[in-house]
Amino acid sequence: MAKTPISPDKDALKRVGDAVRKRLDANPKAEAIDTGGKAEMYAVSHFLSGAECQKLLGMVDVIAQPSELFDQDYSTGFRTSFSGNLNPHDPFIAELSKRMDDLVGLKAETGEAIQGQRYHVGQQFKPHNDFFYPDQEYWKIERKRGGQRSWTAMTFLNPVQKGGATHFVNLDLKIFPQPGVLLLWNNANRDGTLNEDMMHAGTPVEAGVKYVLTKWYRTRKLNHKAAAKFDRARRR
Repeated sequence: MAKTPISPDKDALKRVGDAVRKRLDANPKAEAIDTGGKAEMYAVSHFLSGAECQKLLGMVDVIAQPSELFDQDYSTGFRTSFSGNLNPHDPFIAELSKRMDDLVGLKAETGEAIQGQRYHVGQQFKPHNDFFYPDQEYWKIERKRGGQRSWTAMTFLNPVQKGGATHFVNLDLKIFPQPGVLLLWNNANRDGTLNEDMMHAGTPVEAGVKYVLTKWYRTRKLNHKAAAKFDRARRR
């Protein structure tokens, strides 16, 4: 595997990582997951109630469209889920987003919109990292848009009959959906370098349907003008 380029946001990633780690370690509801020292990951049980999960299932169904990637479209089969951003101005979503922000202790302005994802039988997301590779063309936009992705917050909305695990391939760790559980991980190492060991996959659903929500945090305030420019360019 090629060496991961050092992110221009290394210092910021270290600073954000230190702050979130300190906050989560002090929270008795946040359970550190053993990764053999390779990564930082936490789980918060009952982050969402059963009623909240049920409400969110319907909201995801409304906005779900074939998922996209920076350099691949749906037809490649790399990411075959349906997904979409939930309306950040909806009072329920705004309150949920604030709960996530308060949990990790990061400013709302650094968080992306919460994305809902739905996987039917056979659908998957092959191994990938959430951080941006600085040697790729898209980094020129993402650096202006808000910088590197620091932490990921992902919550499961429903049980899956079979399959559909989140598989951290370099950690030999599979996490199966448990409704209401929030999973948090640092996309960088403690020194601020990008952590390749956080590569993960959404394994194929074998029976049932899988619903999750994901929110990514950046190292800086999101620049919505840069984001809009990027989105317009992608649609051309």
